[in-house]
Order: sequence, then C-alpha cells, then structure tokens
Amino acid sequence: MSSTLLSRRDLRFLLHDWLEVTRLTERPRYAEHSRETFDAVLDLAERVATERFAPHNRAADLTEPTFDGRRVHIIPQVRQALDVFAETGLLAASMDASVGGMQLPHAVRAACFAWFQAANIGTSAYPFLTLGNANLLLAHGSAEQIDTWVRPMVEGRFFGTMCLSEPQAGSSLADITTRAEPQDDGTYRLHGTKMWISGGDHELSENIVHLVLARIPGGPPGVKGISLFIVPKVLLDADGAPGARNDVVLVGLNHKMGYRGTTNTLLNFGEGVHRPGGRPGAVGHLVGEPHQGLAQMFHMMNEARIGVGAGATALGYTGYLKSLAYARQRPQGRPLADKDPGAPQVPIVAHPDVRRMLLAQKSYVEGALALVLYCGRLLDEEKTAPEAADRERARLLLDVLTPIAKSWPSQWCLVANDLAIQVHGGYGYTRDYDVEQHWRDNRLNPIHEGTHGIQALDLLGRKVTMRDGAGLALLVETVRATVTRAWKAEGEAAELAASLGAALDRVTLVTRRLWGTGDPEVALANASVYLEAVGHVVIAWMWLEQLLVVEADGGPGDGPDADLHAGKRQAARYFFRHELPRTGPQFDLLDSLDRTTLDMRDDWF
Repeated sequence: MSSTLLSRRDLRFLLHDWLEVTRLTERPRYAEHSRETFDAVLDLAERVATERFAPHNRAADLTEPTFDGRRVHIIPQVRQALDVFAETGLLAASMDASVGGMQLPHAVRAACFAWFQAANIGTSAYPFLTLGNANLLLAHGSAEQIDTWVRPMVEGRFFGTMCLSEPQAGSSLADITTRAEPQDDGTYRLHGTKMWISGGDHELSENIVHLVLARIPGGPPGVKGISLFIVPKVLLDADGAPGARNDVVLVGLNHKMGYRGTTNTLLNFGEGVHRPGGRPGAVGHLVGEPHQGLAQMFHMMNEARIGVGAGATALGYTGYLKSLAYARQRPQGRPLADKDPGAPQVPIVAHPDVRRMLLAQKSYVEGALALVLYCGRLLDEEKTAPEAADRERARLLLDVLTPIAKSWPSQWCLVANDLAIQVHGGYGYTRDYDVEQHWRDNRLNPIHEGTHGIQALDLLGRKVTMRDGAGLALLVETVRATVTRAWKAEGEAAELAASLGAALDRVTLVTRRLWGTGDPEVALANASVYLEAVGHVVIAWMWLEQLLVVEADGGPGDGPDADLHAGKRQAARYFFRHELPRTGPQFDLLDSLDRTTLDMRDDWF
C-alpha cells in the first residue's frame, strides 16, 4: 500500500530522473555513495518516520507539553521516537565524516528529513533545530566548541535552539537588549529575556545548547553590535559531562494553534534562580569574533528558512495524499449524466470539482517539493562543484531563491491543506481526520523564521538588488535556459515555455520599474505582491523542468511510470493554465507603482 506521508515515486523522479543526484558520486565528497546507498537511507527514513513518528502525531497534538513550575512534561512517545532517530545517524546525514556524518548530498538529506516532517512536524522540530545549530557551529565555532557541543548533538545526546527574538523587539533584532558581560576567565555572563524559543526547555536530551544573540557592553548600536553566544541549559564538568544548572530559567510555555508537540518557550537568562559559581548571569561562550553575531546567525536562519519551506511542503503533501485516499474511498452522488437514482454511488474522485481540488493540491505540493530539493542540489553545487565559478553561481542563485523557498510553500501548501479539508467535506473540519491538524500545524509556517512580509522585503529589498542586480540576472538567465530548451523540444513544452518566457520578461521589467522611482517606500510597499508573483514564476519553472524530463522519456507511454508521467503532465498544465495567469494582474499592479497601502493612515482604519 502506498504511503500517505510522501510519494516515493515522486521522490525517485525528482532525485534521480530530474536532479540526477547519483552523478554527485563522481565527486570526492560523495565517492563512497551510490544510488543504492541513497535509496537505502530513504527507505530507512520512510520506515522510521512511519513506525515511530507518525503514530504519536495526534497524541502529541491532543496532549501538548505542560509546565508545572519545575519541569516540562511531554508524552513519552516523543522521547522514544527521538532516541530511535538518533540511532539512525540521520541527524548528521550531510555532515563531514570527521564529526560522525554520512556525507550524503544535501538534496538527499532534505528528501529524507521530509518524511519526518510529514509524519510529525512537532517531534521533528527538535532534530531540525539541532541540525541548524550544529551546522552553524561547524561553520563558525572553534575546534574546541565543535568537540564540546557539536559532537554530542550529532550523537543525539544534546539538542539545540536559536534564541533571537525578545518580547519588546519581535522580528526587529536591532532592538534586542540581552547583554553579555565579559568575565576574567574568557566566558560571558548573559542577562535578558528571549521569546518564542522553540525547543527551549524539555527533558528529551541530556542538555540543550542555546545559541543566543546578545550585546557586549560598549559595542556599536543596532545590528552591528550583536554577538553570538553558546549558552547551555546545563554546565559541563571537568570531564565534559552535564553538571550544574546554568542560569537559564523557563518562565512559561506559549500555547500554539499548531506544532503543539514542540515546546515553545519564554526564557530568562541571568535571572538569579541558578547562580553558577555564586555569581549572577547565565554562562555563555562567544562564537567567533565580537559583533559578528547576526551574520553568523544568518547561517542557521537561512538553513532554517528553507527547512521551514520543506516542512510546509511536507504538511501540504501528506494532506494531499490523505485527501486523495479519502476521495477514492468515499462514495457519494452519481455522475451528472446518470439520471437513475437507483444506480450505485461513485467515489467522489469521479466528480470534476473534487478532481479540481486534488489537482490544485498536486500542483502546489509537487512544485514546492521540486523547489526545496532543487535548493538542496544548489547547496551541493556550492560545496562540491569542481570549478570556483560554478560554486559561486550556485551560492548566488540559492541566496535569491531562499525567501521564495521559505514563503511560497508556506503560503500555497497551506492552501493545499485547506483544499484537503474541503475534499473531506464536513469530516475534514473534525478532529477525526488528520487534515484538520495539518492545516493548524502549517499555519505557523508563514510566520516563523521570518514572516511572509519579511521574506518579501528580503527578496525585493536585498536579493534582487545585491551586487547591482547580479542575483536577479542569474535567476532570469537560469530560467531562460529552461525556456530555451523547451522551445527546442517543441510540442506542449514549447507552448508552456512561451507563457513562462513572457512572465519572466515581466519580472525583469517590473523590478526595474519599482527601483527606477528612486523611492524605496514606493518600491517596497507592494513587496509581498512581488514575492507571490515571482514565486509563481519560479514554481512554473519547476513544472516546466519536470515536463521536460517526462517528454525526454518519451511522454507518458505504457511503462511502469506511465501514470506518474501522465500526472506530471496534467499538473504542469494545471499550473500554467490556472495559476501562472494570476501573475498578470499582480505585475500590472506593481507596474502602476500603486500607493494605496502606503497612503493609508492609521486614523482611517
């Protein structure tokens, strides 16, 4: 029976037929791998996600973590699943062998982790955060910090967090006030409060490694004065074993609409409840140089942003598969042409409007999954391409795509979850079916790791203008290469390529128009519209790429992948006919330099 978490057929198509990840084994980093090892680790991920993560997804939602004033209580299945996950070694799937990693390609690692995100987004959040924490320290930490903190995280003994936001600052990190006072022994003592810290307290691991943004007294104001610190929940003794509590105090848990299995916390640092060495303040260790904290944290934030897009995709994908299974099993009504009330009812998948909703979901989730895995493939190119110019191109293209890879799935795979509820009808609105929870879980993703609006400002305000527009030029050039290949292929691909080429032209013209005013307020007032329109163009590109693979294989045909290929072709048609045309009015609005929202006054609301 096919899984209702993800589709192995689709993953096989995207990883092997399209992205050709096996070719990466020709490079030294991946030389010990093969298609067999890639498929084996995907099998492992599917099995553990299905057997250990999915079964308690509902229980963790209904029995969310509680805090009794002393410790956090979480249902035992969460710890049991995470212990099994640690045993698989998947946390270090793409890390260097020198720290215990498997050195798998990032695209394969992303596909593996998507199984866990689809099975149980709440439980998978703990290793998700730990992975980003460990990767940041591998990039910016000292050898001693890597040995002390990263290796236990790789083994699953320590978990990690990222502590950025504060109650008075929110997303405005320039306004954080947590301070870090230097000590004679080279450590720092931190004082301050952090809000919305996922995984900020629990007893699922021996220790929690907090990465905390704070200010060293005397540093420059704003974001230029932010430094990054390792602040463990539990201090280590002389042998490196967890010892006394650090002065990190859980004030309380935030109660969320979704992601209920993940603790979300308000933490006080240096409150004085625990006074290491008799002195106030939470003991912290500076990462890298002072006042470089935000740049360092962006290493984790950018990874997390693509990971959030992957989680949104996984939630949308499992909702799609579950609504598809329901539509195939649920009998209701008869075909319009059948006037016999005594005729047997048909499964609702036979009704055109239900097929419309399923096809829309398919176009969103399979398009989003292609983008997420493509970003993983770009990261592999950035890390291992033989030529420096190719590595730089991959890095630049990944920079441009990151806000889209975070926000587009977060918006449109949430729409897919909404449609999954609609396919279930009244049952979808009850807690008896998973699709209700998937929607609630996914509703967080347009918010965390930078809201939709923040990603829009990042794309239009930074990414398309950096290096005199080199990032946008590279994106346009890369998409244009696909359009050119499709024109040469002729047939339906050429027809769709014409639509994509026209939309791509508008991206370039509208971007010039917005920035040609010399008024950044006018340009950025409609940044969210810009993000949505460019995102749709990017997903249309993903669909044209997939269609070209289908056509290169001779079209749907009669082989074992006939249905897969036919479904890809139909989903591509749907996206180009029903979704890409949305961008026309959006580009018109952007081209008009509309000031409606900019000119709105507070008193008029």
